[in-house]
Amino acid sequence: MFERLELLIGHEKLLKLNSKTVVVLGCGGVGSYAVEAIVRSGIGHIIIVDADTIDISNLNRQLMTNQSNIGLLKVDVLETRIKSINSSIKVTKIKEFITPDNINILFDFKPDFIIDAIDYLKTKKALIKECLKTKTKFISVTGMGNKKDATKVRITDLSKTSYDKIAKELRIYIKNEKIGGKIPVVFSDEKPIETKETIASIAFVPGVAGLLAASYAINKLLEV
Repeated sequence: MFERLELLIGHEKLLKLNSKTVVVLGCGGVGSYAVEAIVRSGIGHIIIVDADTIDISNLNRQLMTNQSNIGLLKVDVLETRIKSINSSIKVTKIKEFITPDNINILFDFKPDFIIDAIDYLKTKKALIKECLKTKTKFISVTGMGNKKDATKVRITDLSKTSYDKIAKELRIYIKNEKIGGKIPVVFSDEKPIETKETIASIAFVPGVAGLLAASYAINKLLEV
């Protein structure tokens, strides 16, 4: 099934990707698209992490959702989709809410790459710190809510971000903790649209963010 990919990167690098383990933390609007691209790129082992069930409000942006699987666990639905694409890939599901207290669950697998697609700031901070400490390759996705221009989404270093509350909090944390090292992020420099309470969303902005995160992951793994 990977003939076209092999034409692009060669047989040896395809085998290399097949030997790698990638964690996708968060399987929502961003993470579901990241999972899709990772699976279709020849990775041998994917670890999908999410404790949530599918809600009707997810249908506008989360890749695996439809009206027949509302109420089911996201990782269970994603596993079915993953196996329908590539039956030989190893899938590990973590049905837990990851916090700074249990984040070592992810690192116990010794992953080759971690895609952070969650909004919970405390965990994002802990993940960045642990990835830099253990020299685990990663990319963190900042806020994609209340934005509608997918052309504004790009990959940059955390220090170069703006117009983003999550990125601002992360920058403050990095500065206060005196954490050194480059911190790659998927970021949108679109000024967010103001909403009253619930964060608004559109299909293609988080989707593009997820695909960019997967692109970065795969290309970094190919460098090794």
